[in-house]
Amino acid sequence: MIPSWRGKQAKVRWWRLRPNPLRRRSYLIEAWLLIAAWTLAVLAAVGTGAWTALAVERHVDALRAERHPVSAVLVEDAVRTVGTSDGSDNYRATVRWTAADGTSRTGLAHVGSHSKAGSTTQVWLDSRGRLVPTPMTAEQARLEGVVLAAWAAVGVGGAVRGKATRRGSHPHGPGPGDGGRTGVPSWGVGVGAPP
Repeated sequence: MIPSWRGKQAKVRWWRLRPNPLRRRSYLIEAWLLIAAWTLAVLAAVGTGAWTALAVERHVDALRAERHPVSAVLVEDAVRTVGTSDGSDNYRATVRWTAADGTSRTGLAHVGSHSKAGSTTQVWLDSRGRLVPTPMTAEQARLEGVVLAAWAAVGVGGAVRGKATRRGSHPHGPGPGDGGRTGVPSWGVGVGAPP
């Protein structure tokens, strides 16, 4: 008799691995394949997550190495632009800086909310001397790496596990969508059906 709790049948765990005179050899093989699939899913998820985190870290390090800060002077007062999702506002202003070749250049940059014309600010330039956003800090890069690694791990682990568990059907009959593969004739439809 299967044990029950509050009128519901209790699930017997690891039934495929337990010694039982009614257990088929295929049940044991299926159990070991499921264990292997779960192990592969976990290993693939951890490996993909670690690889993704390292790739993000390398990318952010390359951006940091390529960009450099330059002191710039505001040409106009800071102007409020579109608000962000966290409720803070962005402020932009036209700034002027001296390029590496000595020429004066201007561009639109993010500045502090109380910045006035004539005040100095720090802007970031790439290797070509163009204005670029401030590179991520180490903490921001780490957080982005962890989030992307988690998403990659969940995706790969789920794909491996889903592929492995779909391989075999349940030993007690066809699963959902297996109706066409059961080999049972469909009476009343098709050739030879009574009128």
